[in-house]
Amino acid sequence: MNDNVKVYEPSNSNKNLFSILRDMFTDLFSSKDLAYRLFIRDKKAEYSQSIFGVLWAFFTPLATTVTWIFLSASGAVKIQATHVPYPVYVFLGTMLWSVFVESVMTPLTQTQNAKDILSKVNFPKEAILLSGLFKNGFNITIKLILIAGMLIIYQVKIDSGIFLLPLLLLLLVFLGYSIGLLVTPIGMLYKDVSRALPLVFSFLMYLSPVVYKGGISGKMAKLIEINPLTPLINSARNVLTAYPVENPVYLACIFGVSLVLFFIGWMFYRVSVPIIIERM
Repeated sequence: MNDNVKVYEPSNSNKNLFSILRDMFTDLFSSKDLAYRLFIRDKKAEYSQSIFGVLWAFFTPLATTVTWIFLSASGAVKIQATHVPYPVYVFLGTMLWSVFVESVMTPLTQTQNAKDILSKVNFPKEAILLSGLFKNGFNITIKLILIAGMLIIYQVKIDSGIFLLPLLLLLLVFLGYSIGLLVTPIGMLYKDVSRALPLVFSFLMYLSPVVYKGGISGKMAKLIEINPLTPLINSARNVLTAYPVENPVYLACIFGVSLVLFFIGWMFYRVSVPIIIERM
């Protein structure tokens, strides 16, 4: 039997940027089978003792939708008129928001869950990141099924613009994953990060057009306008409801920045996580 032996030598410091990127992509593609096995293992563990299983992807957005419908109907909160029924508007917004939040959290949660394996077995860390992307893809598929059901129930019109949805969702995941890669090494060192992130998301949600369209003035309106999630969420929701993409130039800029952040975060993750695991 022939075994492939990989020898690790202290020569990484002599590598140039091109060599590092080549090694990163080589490890990424070589770890796809392991990543798939990790994904299947995690999904089985996640639903093995759960009664509702994948329906949990539906409960949280539904609870948020019901809460804001109640606040709007009671007059406690005045919501500007939306181009689709308000329940659809909120439901789509919370679903898209959950895609972003999961994308940010996935690198950290996946790495924390694999901490024991990482401390005992030397394997490409890209397998963990790729298994997280598989998990995001699975959850997005469930969300799209639920979104389709909501659009059918409310008889919302759709058009050819819906074919842009995969690109917008990919950009939303890409931005979230880039931020998650930068946060993960710090989160591995300090548990305060994972505890603080839900608070940050709660605040950031109200700076994004998740549950309301507009009607805000002053500095808050400016923050919402420059928030990169604003055109992403609005555009994804628009193409689902036969409306045009919002601010395509800004979307292109977001993609460019996300691309740079992604590679910086990937390198940071690749270099720092093995050191952190060793020290832990």
